[in-house]
Amino acid sequence: MSWWKQALWSLIILLAAGALWFHYFPGARQMAADWGLIQAPAAAATAPGEREGRAGRMAARVESPVITAPVTNATINDRLTAVGTGKSRYTVALRPYTSGRLMEILVEPGAEVEAGDVIARMDSEAERIAVDRAELALDDARARLERIRALRSSNTVTAVQLTEAELAVRNAELELREARLALERRDIIAPISGTVGILPVSPGDYVTSSTDIATIDDRSEILVDFWVPERFARLIKVGMPLTASSIARPDETYEGTVAVIDNQVDPNSRTLHVQGKIANPADTLRAGMAFRVSMQFPGESFPAVNPLSVQWSTEGAYVWVVREGAAVRTPVRVIQRNADSVLVDGAFLDGDHVVVEGVHAVREGLPIPVAGNVASGQAADG
Repeated sequence: MSWWKQALWSLIILLAAGALWFHYFPGARQMAADWGLIQAPAAAATAPGEREGRAGRMAARVESPVITAPVTNATINDRLTAVGTGKSRYTVALRPYTSGRLMEILVEPGAEVEAGDVIARMDSEAERIAVDRAELALDDARARLERIRALRSSNTVTAVQLTEAELAVRNAELELREARLALERRDIIAPISGTVGILPVSPGDYVTSSTDIATIDDRSEILVDFWVPERFARLIKVGMPLTASSIARPDETYEGTVAVIDNQVDPNSRTLHVQGKIANPADTLRAGMAFRVSMQFPGESFPAVNPLSVQWSTEGAYVWVVREGAAVRTPVRVIQRNADSVLVDGAFLDGDHVVVEGVHAVREGLPIPVAGNVASGQAADG
């Protein structure tokens, strides 16, 4: 290759490398201007007129009107609503003491019974025979005791024989009591007053001690089991009033009281088991019904601000409070967020307003014109 071709290719490569350096190397334009190859770039400094215009625009932005909202008070933990399940005051499942044939049932499903009423009878022929045998044995023991006492007066029998005869009478009396108890237990007795449920057995069935003969519910009062968050544990006391409404019939409400409070909080659900009771004089309520339970408490009061007023920094949450026409940055601690307000804990005064719109232009201590205000808990339009 001739020398002039080599020189041409070298020049092309140098020009390409220079172009790449000019476009991609930081500071290349300034260096080229220093060498006089290109015109110097525009100065980074802003002309005095431009600086004044920018300062004017900043001042105008800082002094632009803001929109505020009043600080109000709101109460939390003053109302409890829970869903519970009702059950009868007492529920008894009747079962026989021993096995045997069910001979007759003396009640119908839904019947009202009193404590001591006979619900059903089992076959008891063997028990009756045992009672008759025990009565005969007792009569015989008593007659023998009388003979021995008569002979004792003439010293014909010893004192030991008299003692044995007396002991035999007492044993016979115990055997008779036992036989009569076994006979009585062949009758199935209602231990409480209440309403008989659906009977799962029929006369003629062979039943055992694990067979349910009938279920009796005392529905004079309905007990409602419900669970409350642990924050209410220290507020609920036995005897406190409550209101219960049937979920199936929400227009019907019933007044009641707290009957029982569990002694510990469930560690899994962090709830406390509470049992309330409501009167059921008309017998319109049933065990197993769902109830919505409501209770009122004194509660805790906190300042409530518009959600748009709460700002955040590295130090935490804060709001801009307008006092005497100036902005005061007030740190707050968020207690509870609601749909239309935020409950906070902070140093507020009566009649304080917080900035809702225009917070980007607010500075500590600077006067701020207020264009208007919105109701607490409502966001400003726009």
